[in-house]
Amino acid sequence: MTLILPPRITDSAARLREAAHARGLDTVRLGTFAVPDGLRARHLHAGPAFADAVAPRLGIGLLEAPADWLARLPREFTGREVRLLPIREAYALRRPVFVKSPNDKSIPALVYADGSRLPGPDAVDPETEVLVSDVTRFAAEYRMYLLDGSVHTASRYAEDGRLSLGPVAAEAVAFAGRLPFVTLPSAIVVDVGLADGRWSVIEANAAWASGTYACDPPRALDVVLRAAAPRESFAERDEAFLR
Repeated sequence: MTLILPPRITDSAARLREAAHARGLDTVRLGTFAVPDGLRARHLHAGPAFADAVAPRLGIGLLEAPADWLARLPREFTGREVRLLPIREAYALRRPVFVKSPNDKSIPALVYADGSRLPGPDAVDPETEVLVSDVTRFAAEYRMYLLDGSVHTASRYAEDGRLSLGPVAAEAVAFAGRLPFVTLPSAIVVDVGLADGRWSVIEANAAWASGTYACDPPRALDVVLRAAAPRESFAERDEAFLR
């Protein structure tokens, strides 16, 4: 089996590459978004733009959470109001909000003073959907690699908004274990955080495009290999979550 990597290798990609080699897998780093003739590969780890260009050519399917997953989660899991709406509606907001794209990085994930600070219609299609949520300050943030409804590996990645790698808190794992897994693909990354003494979901991310932070690379690789695999290999329950 072969794992495809993009032109720019991040620290996370390097760790996954080492884990793949230790498992006896081949890896190929492409120099561009073009797929060479004759290349065969079953898996991929890269950002959305590269994945969208390369995965279809190789017959690789990509699992991701539904765009409205966070907005549909009960408030007991989000701890705040989260809405999915066209960016044209977000322009009318007149209060500080956190705004991000659901499943890519086309809209920078930032706190915006109000809707007028968002990229305008000259730069973004007004129908582009964005997630809009209350501004929340998390005391600690954790990355969870989820596989088949359980936490497969996890780590802390931030404290008080600053990068801080470390072990995962048992309470974070317990909270993630209560998520409604039927609403998620079998392989996904979910970030959770502690704010004002309560646990909340921060966001969901595609495993094939996520950084590993201090997670165990071989176990993170397990999730990546399931999340980006030959389209025909996916179980029926995952077909609804293909990008």
